[in-house]
Amino acid sequence: MRKSLLFITLLALACNTSQKTVNGQSSQNIAASPDAIDYASTITQNELKEHLYTYASDEFEGRETGKPGQKKAVAYLKSQYEALGIPAAKPDGDYLQKVPLEIARVPQGDISINGTDFTLGTDVLTFSEAIGSFNSIVYVGYGIETDNYSDYKGLDVTGKLILVKAGEPINSDGTYVVSGTDEKSVWSNMSEAIGKKSELAASKGAIGILYFDEQNFPRFKGYFEFMKNNRSGKMSLKEKDHNSYLILLDKTSALAIKEDIEKDNSPKTIATNIDLNVHSANDQISSENVIALIKGSEKPNEYVVISSHLDHIGVSANGEINNGADDDGSGSVALLEIAEAFKKAADEGKGPKRSIVFLHVTGEEKGLLGSRYYTDFEPILPLSQTVANLNIDMIGRIDPKRNGDRNYIYLIGSDKLSTELHDLSEEVNKKYTNIELDYTYNDENDPNRFYYRSDHYNFAKNNIPIIFYFNGTHADYHRPGDTPDKINYDLLENRTRLVFYTAWEVANRKNKIVVDKAG
Repeated sequence: MRKSLLFITLLALACNTSQKTVNGQSSQNIAASPDAIDYASTITQNELKEHLYTYASDEFEGRETGKPGQKKAVAYLKSQYEALGIPAAKPDGDYLQKVPLEIARVPQGDISINGTDFTLGTDVLTFSEAIGSFNSIVYVGYGIETDNYSDYKGLDVTGKLILVKAGEPINSDGTYVVSGTDEKSVWSNMSEAIGKKSELAASKGAIGILYFDEQNFPRFKGYFEFMKNNRSGKMSLKEKDHNSYLILLDKTSALAIKEDIEKDNSPKTIATNIDLNVHSANDQISSENVIALIKGSEKPNEYVVISSHLDHIGVSANGEINNGADDDGSGSVALLEIAEAFKKAADEGKGPKRSIVFLHVTGEEKGLLGSRYYTDFEPILPLSQTVANLNIDMIGRIDPKRNGDRNYIYLIGSDKLSTELHDLSEEVNKKYTNIELDYTYNDENDPNRFYYRSDHYNFAKNNIPIIFYFNGTHADYHRPGDTPDKINYDLLENRTRLVFYTAWEVANRKNKIVVDKAG
């Protein structure tokens, strides 16, 4: 599981108590299925343990995204689905979905303004590649557009390099034009304005943005120097096409382009010679999701996605291996056992009516990258036909902060989008497993914000109902002590069966789960 919320990008500087229900009485009428019980019995402590002692062994080197250990994890998962005879989800038969990643490094090169060269890191900054020669640019003043004001009126900036300055227009009486009051608008908030202005420029077709912000330039420069000196950077999805690039200017470089930029707010085309020769130095990372599929017998084009993340945090600086047995080895092996149960049902002619997707995602520890790639870039199976996502992230341990029955599981998100899914989940547990369902971390005011910190969130933001199964954190969370010998295999068996039963009911019910709440 991710250790923190999604990393805030540089340039664009979330029903407490252990309640048994969230939305009142269940509307489901689920009778325990002898078939489901039979197939769930194939999910055993011994098989979970056998898988996990391999998957979370030192040989897998902590499964860090893009590293050799993660490749071994991918190979192991693939081999297990092949052995079970469960086909790949991709039409070409490949179990692996390539997820292109990169680690940000400061780019290299220089920028020439009217014959004067400016080295990156002094009076000009950028964090991405920028190539091109221009003999004119379009000055758009503050680069703002609202219902009552526009710096783009009458301008066509398609394919152009534009010049923008920080701040917003002020009336002669000292009030702000956008708000109409003496209060600044969001366009003056540095952490939001630079993102809003950049997005607006890109939507207008600008190929690049020169951004003058004297006040905040030192802040960006400090970050640039830190990245350069430490060779550190954030891992992210590699964008196939950058809509536009952003170049930050201090006062020296801004005045070299337009001497009166601080006084003149009127948009116009400016004759000037600018040469951009900045090349990316990002490190390219190869990584993969693993995706298998059991096709539904009656509704094969409707999908129930069961997910877990296959990666962990790798090897510590002192050489200690972070095995990640609970995080998320427990979820990874649970998926394999659930897949085996569904395959047995399918082989006996009692397979699920809807298709079951087994999705092992990479890069969760780096910012939910593999699941985001699946949902936002390349859905192997259409999201519009995805009925629900059941996400498993840490289900093998006990939260030491929790008081109560050890046979519990935290459920998060079951009621966020669908009353039906929540009620079904409650009824399934009552009929089959009788685990204590704890909704402590489902609270909107939970400071841990777990709802936003695992892969289900990328489905939820696309309005797909989700349930997140989670045992809570413990002293070995993201530490070398998260090893297979500390897993409670009886609890892992119970919790894995609960997910299987829930998926069974979602996949076999007459109508697909209804989304009745706003995302």
